[in-house]
Amino acid sequence: MSSVSATNGRFVLPEVVVSQFHLRDGDVVADFGAGAGFFVPTLAQHVGASGVVYAIDVQKKLVEKISDVLRQHHLQNVRPLWADVEEEEGVEIEAESLDVALLINTLFQLEDKPAALTEVTRTLRSGGKCFVIDWSESFGGLGPEPGAVYDESAARSLCEGAGLIFERSFDAGDHHYGLAFRKP
Repeated sequence: MSSVSATNGRFVLPEVVVSQFHLRDGDVVADFGAGAGFFVPTLAQHVGASGVVYAIDVQKKLVEKISDVLRQHHLQNVRPLWADVEEEEGVEIEAESLDVALLINTLFQLEDKPAALTEVTRTLRSGGKCFVIDWSESFGGLGPEPGAVYDESAARSLCEGAGLIFERSFDAGDHHYGLAFRKP
């Protein structure tokens, strides 16, 4: 297994994968589909006290769990948001205000993928980066059902269709792919 693979049942290690994002102090980042906040502490550390991390999820209970993570880790630079990325302007983030947008294990769950990518792209500034990490396969009952896997080529086409420019693929660990895009 690669250095990004399973550890205690987790397949994508934030400490390893976040290095692919090249975050800087002061960056404004949104984790679309943040779940219970698995990436939040690492993202908050990488953007520093002057940066902001928006932890966004459509499930209110998960957003509440993110608030628990904030208290546990004493994070002051994270803003949990209950929002629907599949709705036009469904995320209360100003247009063109993000340096980095993340979709981690989120694409396969979205019903209206083009609408979600339109909303993500709306929030990114010109030159901003979008990183997509998702399951490359269904594995041992974890992740999506085999028919729900959203493959790498489909993800790339979806993001390019939303106006993002493909920059590179990166290692996101076993059973996952990683794609990096830029907004022109």
